[in-house]
Amino acid sequence: MTLEILTSDALGPLRHGFFTRRGGASSGIFSGLNCGRGSSDQSEIVEINRTRVAQAMEAEVSALCGVHQVHSARVIVAEPGAPLAEADGIVTDRPGLVLSVLTADCQPVLFADPEAGVIGATHAGWRGTLDGVLEATLDAMEGLGADRTDIVAVIGPSISQRAYEVGPEFLDHFVDEDPGNTRFFANGEGDRYMFDLPAYGLHRLRQAGVGHAEWTRHCTYSDPDRFFSYRRATHLGEADYGRLISTIRL
Repeated sequence: MTLEILTSDALGPLRHGFFTRRGGASSGIFSGLNCGRGSSDQSEIVEINRTRVAQAMEAEVSALCGVHQVHSARVIVAEPGAPLAEADGIVTDRPGLVLSVLTADCQPVLFADPEAGVIGATHAGWRGTLDGVLEATLDAMEGLGADRTDIVAVIGPSISQRAYEVGPEFLDHFVDEDPGNTRFFANGEGDRYMFDLPAYGLHRLRQAGVGHAEWTRHCTYSDPDRFFSYRRATHLGEADYGRLISTIRL
């Protein structure tokens, strides 16, 4: 099966992609394009999958740059060959480097200021988004010469509101930050709420002054044939889950 790569017209001529699970070499619960080195999948198979991604990006696998994701608001400038830094965003102005993030329900966000020649990629779960990782990515891009009013940000496949049930203590985190954040929650059963992570991400991006922000409107939880999902795997009692990769290059 060939790779399936979702793209956005908003990112224009830049080579980029939100890769689905289709077209990979993994099997079992990881079936497809599992690119997570932190998973219990066979490491050699994960490297085959990552090589296929690099080829699709017209680059060597050594050009793939990522971070050791820790649900933080830290963003780094890509340094090829350096040990993986603990961060959740990565930016560059160097042509040829392929920025990448891994997700399995959290938001993968790809950024570009084509005029300035600066790009970014961010893993934005609820904690990182709340703590400011999206704004930190914009700041880091401006540090390389970008202008946030020219930056395009696209949120890729993420868990949607209809699948994201949370408890009252979760809501409290957001209300403490801004009482207006209740708009991103709908009532669920009993004391449960349904959280709209992509809408919250778009809100934070637009509040920060980004030139354009959009979501591809793909739900990871609801489409098991195309996407890995941490929450779905948990609900099914599976021992582990695959990781989707999203990439962008100049």
